[in-house]
Amino acid sequence: MEKQLIGRQAEKVILQEALDSTEAEMVSVIGRRRVGKTFLVTSSYKKQIIFELTGIQNASRALQLRNFRDVLADYTAADLPLEIPRDWLAAFQQLKTYLKPLLGKEKKVIFFDELPWLDTHRSGFLQAFGYFWNSWASRQNLVVVICGSAASWMIRKVVRDKGGLHNRITKRIHLKPFTLGETETYLASRHIHFNRYQLLQLYMAMGGIPHYLKEIKKGKSAAQNIDQICFAETGLLKEEFINLYPALFNNADKHLELIRVLATKHQGMTRADIIRQIKWSSGAGVTKILEELVQSGFISSYYPFGKKKSELIYRLTDEYSLFYLQFMETRRHETSGTWNHLSQTQPYKIWSGYAFENLCLKHLPQIKKALGISGVYALSSTFYKKGTATEKGTQIDLVLDRNDQVVNLFELKFYNEAFSISKTYAATLREKMSVFRKHTKTRKQLFWTLITTYGLQHNQHSLGLVDSVLDMNILFE
Repeated sequence: MEKQLIGRQAEKVILQEALDSTEAEMVSVIGRRRVGKTFLVTSSYKKQIIFELTGIQNASRALQLRNFRDVLADYTAADLPLEIPRDWLAAFQQLKTYLKPLLGKEKKVIFFDELPWLDTHRSGFLQAFGYFWNSWASRQNLVVVICGSAASWMIRKVVRDKGGLHNRITKRIHLKPFTLGETETYLASRHIHFNRYQLLQLYMAMGGIPHYLKEIKKGKSAAQNIDQICFAETGLLKEEFINLYPALFNNADKHLELIRVLATKHQGMTRADIIRQIKWSSGAGVTKILEELVQSGFISSYYPFGKKKSELIYRLTDEYSLFYLQFMETRRHETSGTWNHLSQTQPYKIWSGYAFENLCLKHLPQIKKALGISGVYALSSTFYKKGTATEKGTQIDLVLDRNDQVVNLFELKFYNEAFSISKTYAATLREKMSVFRKHTKTRKQLFWTLITTYGLQHNQHSLGLVDSVLDMNILFE
């Protein structure tokens, strides 16, 4: 049975526009490992692709060129073996000879997958590729798609290239993991149907990565699936973390060190905080690594409300990395039943609260839609006020600063039943709002908004305090 392409509506439009245009197009597709980049391209262009080459990880230039020869030989169905090109200029000349008879009125597609792996040290690949595009391909009825999991490399070396590829990218796609709604649809396409509370638990552990989600089995609970995929000896994600970062970054040890530091600070850290904690000999490389991790989708950056640029907060928001460091790394030799036990512990409650916060931060369009403010410009941020001898510290998970003179303050709660506000908690919310108003000096209307799994059980403490209540269903829209 042919696999179905789920979601990706905006991306499919971009790819179709490239196909429909009257000019040659170069389309870059970036996104983290396992997110479905190759499947998006091959599904959208299955009738138009006339050449596809995938780079080999950690291979020499000689091996990459040999692989090019073998792939081209398969496409040409040559009776005699083709010569292995001496360099990438010769390789692209061979490719041009193959392509010329195939180009006509109908636009065709050539696809270079895992481009960073093709551009080995001093290989000359990018220079030859730039020359191929500038001297010939840019004048053909052709779409050239370039794809790579090392998002930071793709942006630095291709999208922002100052050499032969400068300003040559005509269309860009940054493929993100599935949303909750797309995850639900994807699993339904595989005849797997969970209630939404179960789906939240699965998403918080492994995110919306299609390659991970395909391991989920029907007839098993979320906890059973997590146990099998993450803790069983043959589970796909048992060893994934070990390979994930080295596959994307050269000298990944520092990326991993930074990820581990962020995993210990759920509220996030500034660049200055990170430098103080990791104690590297120089902080010069921190900015580059932070940018690479942001571009690759492992961490996210947020401005605290009303703060300046230097106080940008970085948070670990990759679900699987957080889950692995919290629960899996120290239990790599444990097997069945591990997650069923761990999910009853206090560390689980702490993790699930933070994971739910991250999940909500990734679904801001759905939250705005539920509040009826999709058309209102709003800046999202967090708020943190350090405690003093006379005043308690205050943290607000999410703040939406709207252009219609309103600020939504959010409380995000992951519970297995309807949430109930106690007298003490109501006093805490009033104090938080008071501290926020005092220290931001905002004159805008402040609204408390609660997002929780099963909504709010209204009582005398919630009356006149919480202005909007959203449950988990709105996150699936």
